[in-house]
Amino acid sequence: MDLKTLQNGSDIRGIAVEHEEKTANLTPAQVGKIAVGMVHWLRDEKNLAEKHQSGKLKIGIGHDSRISADSLRLALIDSFVEQNVEVLDFGLATTPAMFMATQFPQYDCDAAIMITASHLPYYFNGLKLFTKSGGAEKADIAYILEHADGPALTEKGSVTKYSVLEEYSADLTDKIRKGMKTTEEKPLSGFHIIVDAGNGAGGFFAEKVLAKLGADITGSQFLEPDGMFPNHIPNPDNKKAMASIQQAVLKNKADLGVIFDTDVDRSAVVDASGEVINRNNLIAVLATIVLAENPGSSIVTNSPTSSHLKEFIESKGGKQVRYISGYRNVINKMIELNDEGIDTQLAIETSGHAAFKENYYLDDGAYVIAKILMLLPTLKKEGLTLGDLISSLKQPAETQELRFEILAGNVRDYGEQVIRNLSGFAGSQRGMKVDPENHEGIRVNVYDEYGSGWFLLRMSLHEPLLVLQVENDQAGMNQKVLEELASFFEGYKQLDLTKLTEALGK
Repeated sequence: MDLKTLQNGSDIRGIAVEHEEKTANLTPAQVGKIAVGMVHWLRDEKNLAEKHQSGKLKIGIGHDSRISADSLRLALIDSFVEQNVEVLDFGLATTPAMFMATQFPQYDCDAAIMITASHLPYYFNGLKLFTKSGGAEKADIAYILEHADGPALTEKGSVTKYSVLEEYSADLTDKIRKGMKTTEEKPLSGFHIIVDAGNGAGGFFAEKVLAKLGADITGSQFLEPDGMFPNHIPNPDNKKAMASIQQAVLKNKADLGVIFDTDVDRSAVVDASGEVINRNNLIAVLATIVLAENPGSSIVTNSPTSSHLKEFIESKGGKQVRYISGYRNVINKMIELNDEGIDTQLAIETSGHAAFKENYYLDDGAYVIAKILMLLPTLKKEGLTLGDLISSLKQPAETQELRFEILAGNVRDYGEQVIRNLSGFAGSQRGMKVDPENHEGIRVNVYDEYGSGWFLLRMSLHEPLLVLQVENDQAGMNQKVLEELASFFEGYKQLDLTKLTEALGK
């Protein structure tokens, strides 16, 4: 098979377990070949072997709880050992912890690989790759997959088992204490905090971080790794998952509920009142924290954020930069702005991917929670909840997302043509105005007969889809917007408009 089809932006993803009619395309055999491409990239492009007298690369490998993790891990190890690589086998780990394996001096990995497919169903898996300078880029993955069939070296490498989560957890607890400006061993004593790991890799956070800091973790759920995810999908952007942690917080009368995705690069919370804090609300909470520490900072988000979020950030003295969806895109934009001398402390997507300048520009769900924990003692003294911090963030009356499959042969060209044509259509409509502050697709503000809100049409990052998001402050007005857009879309016969027809009740 063509390994290039496994590229998923700056990651590698595929089906690792045959499921119904889906054939496995990320097998141990494929992963062994990809490992050859990784070594070519690290040796020939990054020149990382040159720093070692032995000429051996040092690569760490970790994985989440997926059932296919072990076979893919062994395939990587076997291939790397054949290529004279020193392998550090970290076993169960998280994506942020694997990046930190390149930073912790006791490991000093040239590269680290996390075997994960984030929140996707159990039969998927994938590979995320880091060096000391950060995550691999889209072009790096393309290079790796193009060089995945080169010859392996005959000299053998080695493999040693370690557990990076111990060091990662200790590092995190130290950072939390410093953020609280305390040397107290258990500064979270008196706090009741529940963790929902969704049977992914985040269960460690309850015992190794919260309990170590003194928190009562009674009521924490789904901490045991189980790659079949029997309780709910580990995904802070999923309604069922968020309802689960919300119920646990209210049932146990906890101060806070914490939920992670499978590999812990995303997270969200529920406050003591049961308020769900994810998506725009989470961005608002983190923006409040960042702007208190760094007045006037810019904050990069992806494009489909509420117009009210922009107003909220500006009311706190900050500036929102809406950019292209994709966690690498928003992180790279943050790095670019800082390189230009524009202080930018946070990059975050509505999905929960969030990276701080102060934390290696790494999208780390556990560090997001750490930043929130640092604030808890102060909030408790003032009798406030996290929800109180964002009480001035206006909430829309209604939001909708519709996804239209593109049936044309050249998906991107067709989709981008639709977007261009919609710009002309919206520009000629009374009650619609194209938003100039937009880097992805077309964003249009609506008013008068369409209520008060906006819609955004953009290409999906990884699927042959156009994604339409509609938001309004007046209940019932999304329907009027969709009715007007239906007259535009009906001219495009290569779009599957089933979802639009259903939304309009036709």
